[in-house]
Amino acid sequence: QVQLVESGGGLVQPGGSLRLSCAASGSFLGINNMAWYRQIPGKQREQVAIITRSGSTDYQDSVSGRFTISRDNAKNTVSLQMNSLKPEDTAVYYCFCNANIRDALGNWRILGYWGQGTQVTVSS
Repeated sequence: QVQLVESGGGLVQPGGSLRLSCAASGSFLGINNMAWYRQIPGKQREQVAIITRSGSTDYQDSVSGRFTISRDNAKNTVSLQMNSLKPEDTAVYYCFCNANIRDALGNWRILGYWGQGTQVTVSS
């Protein structure tokens, strides 16, 4: 079982910056991928950035060059540095991870978990 708690959202003007953080806690053996998703009003949830355990990253084209995802494996945290924010970045941002979890039968499984989300609003 993994609990994810996001922080750092808020209101920012176009061109400004925000840093989102997500902390994982619970009972698990290692976290594999960690990612940030967002849900823009009226649209489906979309992946913004992902980072593997070893540090390999991938970004949605619309945020490439502006956003940077990073993680601290020792602290079980993942962050998203968002620069040059645009009004179209306004969304609820969600933290995601998959982790090695022992199921009821004692078998190790890789399961996915979501945070509750944090609101980011970019407006003048």
